[in-house]
Amino acid sequence: MLAYHQKSFLIVDDFSDFRSSVRSMLRELGVKDVDTADTGEQALRMCAQKRYDFILQDYHLGDGKKNGQQVLEDLMLEKLISHESVFLMVTAESSQAMVLSALEHEPDAYLTKPFNRSGLAQRLERLQQRKTLLKPILQALDRGKPVEVLNACIALCKQDPRYAPLCLRYRADALRDMHQNEPLERLYNSILADRPLPWAYVGLGRLLFKRGQAGEAKAVYEKALKAFPMMPGLYDGLADVLVAEGDTKRAQSVLEEAVRLSPLAVRRQALLGKLAMTNEDFDSASRAYRQAVYQGAQSRFKDPESNLGLAHALISKGSEKGLDTRTRLEINQTLSAVAKENPSDPGLQIRARLMKATSLLLNDAETAEKLTEQALIRLDGMEQFMSPEAALLVAKQLQMLGQASAGASMLKNCAEIYGDDPKVMQNIAKLTDDPTILSSSNAAADINRQGVRSYKGGNLVEARDLFRKALAMQPKNISIALNMAQSLLHGADANPDAALLEECQACLKMVGMMPDTDARFLRYQKLRSKAFGE
Repeated sequence: MLAYHQKSFLIVDDFSDFRSSVRSMLRELGVKDVDTADTGEQALRMCAQKRYDFILQDYHLGDGKKNGQQVLEDLMLEKLISHESVFLMVTAESSQAMVLSALEHEPDAYLTKPFNRSGLAQRLERLQQRKTLLKPILQALDRGKPVEVLNACIALCKQDPRYAPLCLRYRADALRDMHQNEPLERLYNSILADRPLPWAYVGLGRLLFKRGQAGEAKAVYEKALKAFPMMPGLYDGLADVLVAEGDTKRAQSVLEEAVRLSPLAVRRQALLGKLAMTNEDFDSASRAYRQAVYQGAQSRFKDPESNLGLAHALISKGSEKGLDTRTRLEINQTLSAVAKENPSDPGLQIRARLMKATSLLLNDAETAEKLTEQALIRLDGMEQFMSPEAALLVAKQLQMLGQASAGASMLKNCAEIYGDDPKVMQNIAKLTDDPTILSSSNAAADINRQGVRSYKGGNLVEARDLFRKALAMQPKNISIALNMAQSLLHGADANPDAALLEECQACLKMVGMMPDTDARFLRYQKLRSKAFGE
């Protein structure tokens, strides 16, 4: 029997009558500690100050407000809710899109209005029983200790083998967090051999894809989708594999199906927009980016890249006569939000101005020229690195706006930073045939590869000399700088050398303005922490 008088509850709903009704039900059950909130923002503030045993969260909290899904995202990512707490998503709606979108973020339960005291009590009792049974596992999760999670799973299964199915996902997640890939793969395969479960298919597919086994991952996802065609996460995984294989058209189609099933995921809409732009399907891109902008307004996953993507898609599908008034207004509103909300980000300020200038090229050449001049002034003093995709688009826009020299300079800078990436160089080659831009990266990349081979072979002195030579040719190249820094830190714990440490710090400072979206950013942070003793 649930000891209601010892538990704390938070009711989050924008209707006062519903809050009062549920509070009365809980009082009748013996609950003494009941708080209420009418907005997601208020709920988050309350959870930051107090731990609740139960949260009853309404999905819809009014237009322009955080919804229940977004509140749950924030609670989890900000670690404002314990794994021992019970989170119930409450809604009057039962549409497929709403249910799937809510369940994707895995609340403990989904409760449909209306409900009575008896039904609520039964639900709470079952959920609390499960949480009590799994308490050692949940406490280890709160501590962020995957080894403890695994040990708690083993202990629970020894206590009673019937509990083994409850522990499967916790065991898998712990092995994943411990980077125990081979045992994890065996566990996934044993689970799927016994009983096909969608989360196990997703996990196995991700593991295989991460290990470079794209073909095997693709087969896993395709098999899983035949059994579970209503699981959006499986479509996401298959789309990732297809993109890696270069089949962006099918990837777009697959992601469109995921969006059809669960249209309220901000990041999925943004990825669909990006894919559609790659395929030059500007109508689909504008629809997806528009949804990402709208849905992201109150989300922690709000991203100015979606605004810029929407503007780019609208410009790209415009006619040769220019853009109509309605489209220009949407572009202006979309880009103004980027400039207003990111005043201290020079890269976004530059890109927003150039995007707007491009949109006005045929309709208002004078304003376009002024915006271009403003962007060039900011670009001249910018130290921050743009992503390769952003840099290439800026270079292309500068060319379109009659700034050939600035465009060439942008391409040269992009080649210096990302010249070791063949795909980036292929895209640069589409915008220029200048041999000084296209050839310099090849020599540096080749020397860098030689340095990597020497480092792996244990010839540290030779590796450092090669990395120095490559870095002299491309001082901003992220990969070369990180390789150089790693080689200089090799063995520094046992025998630190002041000169080598200073050289390492200089390398890291050189690429310190890399975008945090870069896949190498985590490696940079780890090396920086070691080099600077942070």
